[in-house]
Amino acid sequence: DEPGEWEKAELDQAQVEQRIKEYNSQINSNLFMSLNKDGSYTGFIKVQLKLVRPVSVPATKRVPSLQAGRQGPRTQGVKRRTSFYLPKGTVKHLHILSHTRASEVIDALLRKFTVIDNPRKFALFERSEKDEQVYLRKLADEEQPLRLRLLAGPSEKVLSFVLKENETGEVNWDAFTLPELHNFLRILQREEEEHMRQLQHRYARCRQKMQEAL
Repeated sequence: DEPGEWEKAELDQAQVEQRIKEYNSQINSNLFMSLNKDGSYTGFIKVQLKLVRPVSVPATKRVPSLQAGRQGPRTQGVKRRTSFYLPKGTVKHLHILSHTRASEVIDALLRKFTVIDNPRKFALFERSEKDEQVYLRKLADEEQPLRLRLLAGPSEKVLSFVLKENETGEVNWDAFTLPELHNFLRILQREEEEHMRQLQHRYARCRQKMQEAL
């Protein structure tokens, strides 16, 4: 977590207009930003989805963008839901306003993939590369991703957006329904069992090597 100084910049109307011109001159696509008469501006952000756990979609719907991914087990006890793993490296472009908040970006992404999980399960992060180091910073709900994109410029190394699972300790579990909580518990149990198997396998190999050395 090492936010850049540019994130704190405050721009007046003339500076915003100049930044938009500079931004549009640097991109190699038609994903331009445009200034509106009311002083706001619109543009595109690209969000990479890096989710390690399955998401829930309506069981009665097929989601074309999910067909390339592997289908997870059907969720027991949760009616009309199916769990899917989103394909690794899934990317989505969103056309948003300068005042669109990070929480609204999460909502829009979930709608595009027909994900019916509680939005609080997810968080939007900014990713940056500096001196061969990768930094991730979780965006607050009220932060404005398009403003960050404009301030950073179009370089993906300077700034990119990633959707990930929310940190467990920061989730308001009271906001979830009982079926969702039961589903999370099953997922956590599977992850815990897999982690235990990996640990047991690692210690078994160490024990074997020590016995061979003896």
